[in-house]
Amino acid sequence: METTTAAPPRRWLGLAVIATAQFMVIMDTSIIGVALPDMQRDLGFSGDGLTWVFNAYVVAFGGLLLAGGRLSDLFGARRMFVTGWVVLAAGSVAAGVAADPATELVGRAVQGAGSALIAPPALTMLMMLFGPHPTELPKALAVYGAAAPAGGTAGVFLGGVLTQYATWPWVFFINLPIAALVLALTVSSLPSGSTGVHARVDVFGAVTVTGGLAVTVYAVVSAPDAGWGAARTWILFAIAAVLLVTFLMLQATQRNPLLRLGIFSAPNLGAANLAQALLGAAWVPMWFFLNLYLQQVLGLSAFPSGAALLPMTGLIMLGMVVLAPRVMAQLGPKPPLVGGLLILAVGLFWLAQIDPAGSYAVDVLPASLVSALGMALAFIPSLGTAISAARPEEGGLASGLVSTSYQVGSALGLAIATAVAAAAGTGKAGDLAAATHGYSAAFIVAAVTALIGAAVTMALMHTRRPVAAGEPEDRGDSLPRQEAHS
Repeated sequence: METTTAAPPRRWLGLAVIATAQFMVIMDTSIIGVALPDMQRDLGFSGDGLTWVFNAYVVAFGGLLLAGGRLSDLFGARRMFVTGWVVLAAGSVAAGVAADPATELVGRAVQGAGSALIAPPALTMLMMLFGPHPTELPKALAVYGAAAPAGGTAGVFLGGVLTQYATWPWVFFINLPIAALVLALTVSSLPSGSTGVHARVDVFGAVTVTGGLAVTVYAVVSAPDAGWGAARTWILFAIAAVLLVTFLMLQATQRNPLLRLGIFSAPNLGAANLAQALLGAAWVPMWFFLNLYLQQVLGLSAFPSGAALLPMTGLIMLGMVVLAPRVMAQLGPKPPLVGGLLILAVGLFWLAQIDPAGSYAVDVLPASLVSALGMALAFIPSLGTAISAARPEEGGLASGLVSTSYQVGSALGLAIATAVAAAAGTGKAGDLAAATHGYSAAFIVAAVTALIGAAVTMALMHTRRPVAAGEPEDRGDSLPRQEAHS
């Protein structure tokens, strides 16, 4: 008979703290949207420079995730989680009090660095709390995953409310009371994450991989403006390649590497990370261009356009919390992951049929709900497989890897979709038909990306048989589990 492990005290409160971290990391990418015009007026941003209020966060976040994961393994997940919140709060203060563009961008980059220190240990501690409870682990991952779309939608709402009824600095200051609450609850609700690993930090490895990833993300997000064929773009990609190759060479020879290359031999870890990258590359462009269609073609202001996304957000959260864990329990992670990517592709192809004279009820709502169902089914299996396939002492590294995969995939997918949309018509100012054609092209690119993700997952992810009720704890197609370390 299967024995039941005693429940760690307050682990559901711990999950709430961890989900809040995911909520905040995503909210900080979307909350600034409505505030950008006021920030441009007050701080003197140029039109091109204003985009870097978003990009500075993304570049720092994506570039530092892998280092954040390894630091979590070396120094303890809870310690790095706390450090990340302190850094995020400091960056929020700097961004809120900024009086010029340079200070604002530094504050946003510091926010991104804080988020990169928060996300990997948050996932590691989730596994510590729920890894010994395989029946509850999918539910915990679902709550964590559902916090992301909730944060994205809440950011649109809060950004509109705070900008309209307070002032734009409050889109940053809102982080401070949340950070204080999380820090107050962290010690009593989360495991320390001390792994017993005592090793020197691979500083040069951290510098090269962080630089390589940051330059890659920077090249991707700046390429649509500079031009994909521009010399500057290719020089940036060349610099990134040199840094990343140097990093890999170092990891192959170091005694205590930042990234143990053998981690990729863990079953399904590489396939799950690739699936996360392609899922981000399909989903984030859809969200971005759907917002533009609602506001620029259908004429909704920011607050109503956020409300228009609530049905999709609600379905994602319900699907992740209720549907995905049940499907995984019956079929294992591969079928819902492949099926979810295929359903997402169907929804995206449907969205590509948008019309300049369309309506929300006909052109947006049905297709967005289909896309949301696909996202809900695909996200949890790929995330859970990626973070639980590694050794227990490398949980932070695995968490950093999957977060990096999703963020870099999202940035690359959005940049490519933006370039295609501009070529297809969005570059023609004031022409709603041309803009709609460009958005449609972006949705097609995202749909093809989802199809590629389904095909890659089908080919690369191994399938083990599902588990019958009453079988021993070591189950064939359930998520691999880390041991609890506290």
